[in-house]
Amino acid sequence: MLTSLQNSLVKQIRKLHSAKERHKQQLFLLEGTHLVEEACAVNYPLETVCCTEKWQMAHPQLWDDICSRCDASGGRSHRLEIVSEDVLAAMATTVQPDGVVATAKRSEQQTQVPFTGLVLAVETLQDPGNLGTMIRTAAAAGASGLWLNSDSVDLDNPKVLRASAGQWFRLNMAVSEDLRTTVAQCQQAGMQVVATMPNANLTYWEVDWRKPSLILLGNEGAGLSADLAAMANTQVKIPLSPGVESLNVAIAAALMLYEAQRQKIYS
Repeated sequence: MLTSLQNSLVKQIRKLHSAKERHKQQLFLLEGTHLVEEACAVNYPLETVCCTEKWQMAHPQLWDDICSRCDASGGRSHRLEIVSEDVLAAMATTVQPDGVVATAKRSEQQTQVPFTGLVLAVETLQDPGNLGTMIRTAAAAGASGLWLNSDSVDLDNPKVLRASAGQWFRLNMAVSEDLRTTVAQCQQAGMQVVATMPNANLTYWEVDWRKPSLILLGNEGAGLSADLAAMANTQVKIPLSPGVESLNVAIAAALMLYEAQRQKIYS
């Protein structure tokens, strides 16, 4: 059992709390049983898995699955460690971790976002909880994927993964170094580009969401930049009661995603 907080593995995993170290090590952190289960369910390769004895005894089937994956790789890409409660707590970012953490390679996370279906494109999003909620909602609503610009919160921020409730592994996602270029590529592929703007003439339910669509969403405070908004084929608003300035960006995304689903099912 690993019990020392000074162990090199403990120090390495603790460093993954910061974006700088995740980029440097090209690893990210998974915390909690649900995320580990989801990673295994989609065969996302794990580099290291650390758990307490109590967790191991409580989750024998999942532990066997993890061990079998380690055996299948010949132990080359997997390290399994039983650790003390104190060590596990030091590794985790959560106040009360449930007994397991794991690491995985960042290089595995980028997937191909298709230029069809229903896709989100998010500009300069800062709150990891909002991004995780968007990912969870997009997966639930059957979206094709999500683009994120490079000035936004990291896709593999631990809070993003937790807020996604495991759906992080089930949605096609990629970081765009130039979101304007990505939007232009979507248009060239025949997608309509819809921007959310407070002064738009159309409400979001007046759009034909049965067409392949890219939804542009902006920063929590500043909203969508003018140059990106100008690229949209259609601008829409979400009606608000007097005195209400705006909606949370993840809620705005959810409304449009489910309006699109409603139209596809019932139209």
